[in-house]
Amino acid sequence: MISINKQSMSLVDKMIENADALGINCTTLENGARIIDAGIDVDGSLEAGRLFAEICLGGLGRVDFIRLDFNGICLPGVSVSVSHPVISCMGSQYAGWALKVKAQKKEDNYFAMASGPGRALYAKEPLFAQIHYKDSADLAVLALESRTLPDERVARQVAEKCHVPEDRVFLVVAPTASLAGSVQVAARVVETGMHKMHEVGFDINTIVSGFGTCPLAFIAKNDLKAIGRTNDTVLYAGQAWYTVKTDDTAIEAVIDSLPSSSSKDYGTSFYELFKRYDKDFYKIDPLLFSPAQVSMNNMTSGRTFRAGVVDADLVRNIIGDQG
Repeated sequence: MISINKQSMSLVDKMIENADALGINCTTLENGARIIDAGIDVDGSLEAGRLFAEICLGGLGRVDFIRLDFNGICLPGVSVSVSHPVISCMGSQYAGWALKVKAQKKEDNYFAMASGPGRALYAKEPLFAQIHYKDSADLAVLALESRTLPDERVARQVAEKCHVPEDRVFLVVAPTASLAGSVQVAARVVETGMHKMHEVGFDINTIVSGFGTCPLAFIAKNDLKAIGRTNDTVLYAGQAWYTVKTDDTAIEAVIDSLPSSSSKDYGTSFYELFKRYDKDFYKIDPLLFSPAQVSMNNMTSGRTFRAGVVDADLVRNIIGDQG
């Protein structure tokens, strides 16, 4: 059985050992937990974001920087190749753990969206019963999307829920509005498509491999704006390819609903949608949350199915001209 927590530790060690070169800061809390700040009190770097993203994938994916051309609009981006996609994307990268730690004073409460290998140790999300995977390791690695650094209370809760010693907890954290944040969200393009498949009833356990490309969002002045920009890159310029082993009829039943263009909210920037729906994510059409284009190659029949397009005009209007 693959242990994604153990698999990702070489990446964690690389960040710790090369902290100065990566523009990040690594500290040890009083309880021995290690904190890697990749963008809160530091500038971070693109390379720190790349390592952050590969940690999110449980060490089972590769992230590379590429140049993307959308009819003359040239943008920096990432390519993501994933092995064991169900484990790496859904069992690790998906931000399914809302990490909450309450304090005596409300203003001292801690919240972060947690992804990464530690989710598969906790494994209390309903998703884990469907992907048939749970990790076993004596250490826990979590990636946190937050503007606040975690403290001993946070590390203690993670240790308790993951059943590991507190000094074997490793927390990598970056806000959305940061270099590392921009990279790690773009690198979710394959996972985003898989989550959409799961939501529309496709058996994601039939997915053998995944590959995707996505532009990097320009860094915003605050995290709310950054959430809008990072979503836009996936929704309007993300492309994902999957190799599957199933019946053609299973693909035909869902393929047209997989790209973001299947949503009634398609075509508007995410930030504008967020304001339109009174800043309530759950009012936004869930069919929107997927790459712009999805391709599925069925190993069983040899056929390839494709839906959605990357609209260069939308890329120019929504992504390419961000101020």
